[in-house]
Amino acid sequence: MAPPYETSAAGSESPVPVVTVDVAAASELITSAGHRYVDVRTEEEMNKGHLHNSLNVPFMFVTPQGREKNPLFVEQFSSLVSKEEHVVVGCQSGKRSELACVDLLEAGFKNVKNMGGGYAAWLDNGFPINTPPHTMY
Repeated sequence: MAPPYETSAAGSESPVPVVTVDVAAASELITSAGHRYVDVRTEEEMNKGHLHNSLNVPFMFVTPQGREKNPLFVEQFSSLVSKEEHVVVGCQSGKRSELACVDLLEAGFKNVKNMGGGYAAWLDNGFPINTPPHTMY
């Protein structure tokens, strides 16, 4: 049985079960349990603020036609993280990161967890972030 802070998306439309942890559990995993954090938001979103020591591999890109899935996502992720590493994956709200976790699990990554609520919930809980320096004009 999963710990109380974990939920599984096995009952959702996901073809593979994704473990989702709340932001408090994610914070603990990242700061104390040695998990890496990979943010799957766009580069533009990351530039507005992000978790300390986070890696960025966009799951989607904004194009003139709308959002399109990054066709090299798993390949780019694989260049930064091994299939055995423990990783928390996050985005703005938790939906893109859940989809990213599905792709990663299907590609053989064994220890990925989705951060439920995403960066927005991280901010709401007052956890530390890196923000870009303000430019004075």
